[in-house]
Amino acid sequence: MTFTQRYVALGDSFTEGVGDEDETRPNGVRGWADRVAEQLVLADKSWGYANLAIRGKKLHQVLNEQVDAAIALSPTLVTIYAGGNDILRPKVDIDAIVAAYDAGIAKLCSSGAAVLVFTGFDSGNSPVFGRTRGRTAIYNELVREAVEKNDAVLVDYWRMKNLQDERYWAVDRLHMSPAGHMLTAKKVLEVLRGTDAIDIPELEEQPARNRVEQLRRDAQWAREYLGPWVSRRLRGVSSGDNLCPRYPELTHPPLPAS
Repeated sequence: MTFTQRYVALGDSFTEGVGDEDETRPNGVRGWADRVAEQLVLADKSWGYANLAIRGKKLHQVLNEQVDAAIALSPTLVTIYAGGNDILRPKVDIDAIVAAYDAGIAKLCSSGAAVLVFTGFDSGNSPVFGRTRGRTAIYNELVREAVEKNDAVLVDYWRMKNLQDERYWAVDRLHMSPAGHMLTAKKVLEVLRGTDAIDIPELEEQPARNRVEQLRRDAQWAREYLGPWVSRRLRGVSSGDNLCPRYPELTHPPLPAS
């Protein structure tokens, strides 16, 4: 099939779609990028879609492994987010990674594609990941400069304050829930000035928790998710090892029945 409009999504677990499980799709996830592509195709069948994002990738890996592959697909639209996994490391040179990011964004823009770039999320309410809030704020300012310099388009994830509600996040507290991915897809389509038929599900009522219940819940999360995450970092192992891009070639994503 020949596509006259071509959307290619680049990045890590955020763009791969982790947290929005769907066992019928490659790597068992759907995610906001799929949902954006679905709406584009529903509006215009000339759109093709590729998703090269793989969970766990650091910024240099996204640039080295995905940018040239994306350009080879002659994209008319690219979305990219990278750097979140770097920010979570014990040490990171924010200026250096964003300088490399700037060059990668410039390369994508020079291909003729419209390029959408995300800022990082404001994790200030998180007792664990909130410790990286200052790093993310610096990263975001440098990303905004790179976006302006290269005439790219910004999706300001930092300012999506409604995502501070924990119900938009998966049980691992690191990836968005299906509702969070839907909200993000609507934001991307809004920035693109596109229409959508995405209905955000009504969020379930949050149960009231006393301090003991919250501590018990936090301890369970630490055992099941934080501990294994830290262990992988210490061993130099990534959750994306041995995974391939979900849609390495242009295609139509599976379209929802409703």
